[in-house]
Amino acid sequence: MKRVLASKISWIAPPSSELDLAHENAAAHLLSELHASDSIVMLSAVTRDKGRDTATLVSNLKMMEAVTSAVSKKGCRHLVYISSDAVYDPAAELISDDTLPSPRDPYGAMHLARELMARSLPGVPLLVLRPTLVYGRGNTHNSYGINRFCRSVREDRKIALFGDGEELRDHIHVDDVADLIFRCLLAGVTGTFNLVTGKSHTFHQIAQLIAEQAQIPVKLESVLRHGAITHRRYVPTRLLDLFTDFSCTPVLTGIRDSLNDNSESP
Repeated sequence: MKRVLASKISWIAPPSSELDLAHENAAAHLLSELHASDSIVMLSAVTRDKGRDTATLVSNLKMMEAVTSAVSKKGCRHLVYISSDAVYDPAAELISDDTLPSPRDPYGAMHLARELMARSLPGVPLLVLRPTLVYGRGNTHNSYGINRFCRSVREDRKIALFGDGEELRDHIHVDDVADLIFRCLLAGVTGTFNLVTGKSHTFHQIAQLIAEQAQIPVKLESVLRHGAITHRRYVPTRLLDLFTDFSCTPVLTGIRDSLNDNSESP
């Protein structure tokens, strides 16, 4: 957001209280605000922590329907859809930009369906970005990993790990995600890319780093794991070849920043 403000580019980010994309009149509302010269970044979604049922799936598809309906009538300069690495098979251990999607749950299927809805728009320059686990200040999802671990340390001085925390995951800082989205908008990038650092750590390694940086005694405890052990590593995205001056925030730097965040709410 700081880069957008500094660039003096005109922008709007209406909250759901002003523009509820799941509402039946959302497409008409969006159409009244949209210009053919506008770029759209579609981030809105009901996330897994808010619901995993059919109603959540339908609501998310309605949101995308409102966007595609408005764009089909008015057009836009550039459509950027923020998808998720949930579109990939959880059993896939090494993923690249070329890995074919194969979701195994409604959340992943929803994102893939919304990607397809965006691709159905003729003549609209489209960029699809699939972020891995995003962490950083202001997080509201309490997702397992850095976000939840840092909050738990601040509130309870402990970190609960599923099993021994041996699963490998990639974490990307929210500032890096925002920076890359903004760069892509300025450059008019199209295609499909993962938003990843290319460096995976076990959850236990992440927990240890957080405990070391917390400057207070932190207890690591094991809780029952539900489901199979899975690992996820990434081939660095080709997106980084376009922005050679960009580098991802080191995980230790991001952890220090997250530990100092008092703005999160579960």
